[in-house]
Amino acid sequence: MRILLVEDDKLHLSYLKEQVTSTFDSVRQLVCASTGSEAEALARSENISAIVMDLRMKERNGVDAARVIWRERPHTRILFWSNYADEAYLRGISRIVPDQSAYGYVLKTASPERLALAMRAVLGEGQILIDREVHSLNSFGQRRKDALTEVELAILNDIALGLPDKFVALRHGLSLRTVQNRLMDLYDKLSQQDDLFDRLGTEPNKRNRAVATAVKLGFITSETLETTEKDLAAWADQRTIENS
Repeated sequence: MRILLVEDDKLHLSYLKEQVTSTFDSVRQLVCASTGSEAEALARSENISAIVMDLRMKERNGVDAARVIWRERPHTRILFWSNYADEAYLRGISRIVPDQSAYGYVLKTASPERLALAMRAVLGEGQILIDREVHSLNSFGQRRKDALTEVELAILNDIALGLPDKFVALRHGLSLRTVQNRLMDLYDKLSQQDDLFDRLGTEPNKRNRAVATAVKLGFITSETLETTEKDLAAWADQRTIENS
């Protein structure tokens, strides 16, 4: 077995190497990358089919790297490991993973035994495995009455980037009224008891407050905004071509 380790922290990378070699007797080669772009190139050139991927890196995050790798090699098995259990990350991965691919998500705080279990399940046996702590948090989030739908999350990321309602509607093929109704639902779901604004004697801007609350709850992350902005740029380029 050949395994690619993608991690930009030297201590974490050293720990990963130890865990992989102690977990698998059949490892023939360990290949290492420190950025998402480097991981894409190595997975391609070295014909790698098993990867442990850090989720947040300074240059190109793990979700974007996985999207490229899976597009080129959909059978690649990827175990994401991260400090973050935010729902936005899990949703981002679930949207890009191919039907035929095995993947997993484990926290960096997981014990060596749990990490070994995740690596054996995903990389060795081709299973889907979500760390039980992440899974319980995500399941709780999906059961909450304020859980957001995929469309609502897409609209939320768009307005976080500053996109007006009209263009949110155009981008997602929705009517303007539908987008505005969805926004009202979002405002209700993300509303808070704002004692601060009560003391100020004013109402908060609902749009801005919804975005701020979504960030605090983990519905929006820097990675989801980065990905949304790239998708928005591609959409803008396509509109320019179609209108030329």
